Amino acid sequence: MMKNVKTILVPIDFSDNSKKILREAVSVAENFGAKLETLFVVQSFEDYSGFFVPHIPIDQFQAEMFESATIKMDNFLEDNLENPEACGRHTATGDVGEEIIKYAKEIDAGMIVMGTHGYKGIERVLFGSVAEQVVKNAPCPVLTINPYHKGVN
Repeated sequence: MMKNVKTILVPIDFSDNSKKILREAVSVAENFGAKLETLFVVQSFEDYSGFFVPHIPIDQFQAEMFESATIKMDNFLEDNLENPEACGRHTATGDVGEEIIKYAKEIDAGMIVMGTHGYKGIERVLFGSVAEQVVKNAPCPVLTINPYHKGVN
């Protein structure tokens, strides 16, 4: 099964750890001769609409977040890859874990490479639970990388 890894999905959250995870994923992709696909998920805010009153409608806010995330992804890949054109990129909106799993199925990913932690603080807790959710429900093997391990640069 692992011999036929043709596509590797790398969820990106733009943290410093994302750079480390992307470097590791590039190495794994080279070993398999696989194509790299990246994904950033704009967290859906619909669940929180009762908690605050934004100055702009939530739909408009999410659309602007999506647009800015797409630009940020292009810049992130330009800054961190030798050959950014060869890397697929996708932005989605929704529950982060669910969207990673959904996109992995959509592109028939042979493997997901992701960090065990994203940002520090509350996001670290959230991303940690995302990693757990993906590991439990992914349609393919998941390689999790602890970005704080000494061997990861």
